[in-house]
Amino acid sequence: MTDLRYPIGPMPTPLTLTAEERGAATAQIAELPGLLSAAVEGLTEAQLNTPYREGGWTVRQVAHHVAESHMNAFVRLKLALTEDNPVIKPYEEALWADLPDTQLSPEVSLTLISSLHVRLGLLFGALDQGGPEWGRLWTHPAQERTYTVDTLLAMYAWHGRHHVAHISGLRERQG
Repeated sequence: MTDLRYPIGPMPTPLTLTAEERGAATAQIAELPGLLSAAVEGLTEAQLNTPYREGGWTVRQVAHHVAESHMNAFVRLKLALTEDNPVIKPYEEALWADLPDTQLSPEVSLTLISSLHVRLGLLFGALDQGGPEWGRLWTHPAQERTYTVDTLLAMYAWHGRHHVAHISGLRERQG
């Protein structure tokens, strides 16, 4: 049986991507707003309030989480491109998911994700495929690891597909 927590497998954290991998990941960043919108389209309030797995977030919380996480990705990318090895600010995702704004309609976050991904796509697309920007470093203090811009692209391309799979998997399991 598939692990419902990781329906597309574990998050990749490569330090270097090939030009082809960058292109595929950048395309996934661009596709996410449409895929996430399609995943929640037509769901009732009861369905939006259904956890994607036992003990997991509701579909509504997942949609808002993607927006919050990708806002952090945008800030992390801009820091990595403008500072020398910035230490990013971690946040408590589970606590954020319980704040009152996560009870809003997912449309609020879908609109945000759509605009945010235009900007993310532009930034990633503007980087020279063979340029040194892809190797710029940033540090995650809670993980005690240093990553690259390539890593950030791979992580958030995966992250969007990961959460779309949570919602799509729930839809398939529940008909």
